[in-house]
Amino acid sequence: MHIADTTILVTGANRGIGQALVTEALARGAGRVYAGMREPLAHPDPRVTPVRMDITDAAQVQAAARDIGELDILVNNAGIALYDDLSDRAALDRQLAVNLFGPYAVTQAFLPALTRSRGAIVNNLSLNAFAPMPVIPAYSVSKAAAFSLTQSLRALLAGRGVRVHAVLTGPTDTDMTRGYDIPKVSAASVARAIFDGVEHEEEEIFPDPMSASVADSWRNGATKALERQLAASVAA
Repeated sequence: MHIADTTILVTGANRGIGQALVTEALARGAGRVYAGMREPLAHPDPRVTPVRMDITDAAQVQAAARDIGELDILVNNAGIALYDDLSDRAALDRQLAVNLFGPYAVTQAFLPALTRSRGAIVNNLSLNAFAPMPVIPAYSVSKAAAFSLTQSLRALLAGRGVRVHAVLTGPTDTDMTRGYDIPKVSAASVARAIFDGVEHEEEEIFPDPMSASVADSWRNGATKALERQLAASVAA
């Protein structure tokens, strides 16, 4: 798949990696980019259409699916990360609502369009899907669940010609990581790597140096081999 001339929806497009993904899609010649966000902002490029979309609001998600109609690539990027210690069920519920059930709802709403186009779903997850960050455990739990969702969708949708990509992002310089005094990469570089991975049809995309350090061990490891083995049962 090439980004040029495609129609793309990016959720959480108002800042950070989402905003960078919109910019990168335009640079690669996307025909139309829908920028999903809670409060739509105007964009100077006429190829960009702002879309009001709180991914936890079922009515807004369904309205967006009706208005957009045709779609080639869905990028589930919107997410939240809250400090917690797993003592507050509400913190876990909130992050599951946004980071797991939000992408699930958006994917289901746009699945008919993606099936028609034989398109792609790109779920922006986190390295914390592999290993939890102790200061944000509920976030880590939600991203691990979203990774399992991504793997399940990949197996279930392969027969429809819909590709499903998991982005295992490391520390990126965005508002979400502002409180962390650690090395970070730019959102622009992550966006470039994400679309490179989509164009190269990589099932898991490791878009930064920290995530790339585990790429080979994941792709050639027993867990990935087991995923492929179990996915084959769906095809059978």
